[in-house]
Amino acid sequence: MLDHLGIQSRDIPASSAFYDTVLATLGARRMMEFGDVIGYGVESPDFWISPVTSPGNGYETHVAFTAPDRAAVQAFHDAAVEAGAEVLHAPRVWPEYHPTYFGAFVRDPDGNNVEAVCHTPE
Repeated sequence: MLDHLGIQSRDIPASSAFYDTVLATLGARRMMEFGDVIGYGVESPDFWISPVTSPGNGYETHVAFTAPDRAAVQAFHDAAVEAGAEVLHAPRVWPEYHPTYFGAFVRDPDGNNVEAVCHTPE
């Protein structure tokens, strides 16, 4: 059900040093970086850390759910919009992740970044 999980950090250098070390013991490694955003995994990045971007003490969480196909990603997006969710990114291909990455991102009622993603072509 889950595709990947992201958490926020107030100190990326300290957090990345920690995760570089502890996740290596589990066979995982740093696999992708987009500035201060770092993805870890074994075969693909499924755990991410990123800088805190929201004010206050709360942390925004990013959760991505696997969708069986692109139509399901669109349905997820449409249902979220219908429920009043803020759209962060409408459904589209994200080639910077990989050529067939198709995802949509919305905010849940608590402000978390929730995504549906399909990895298969068309």
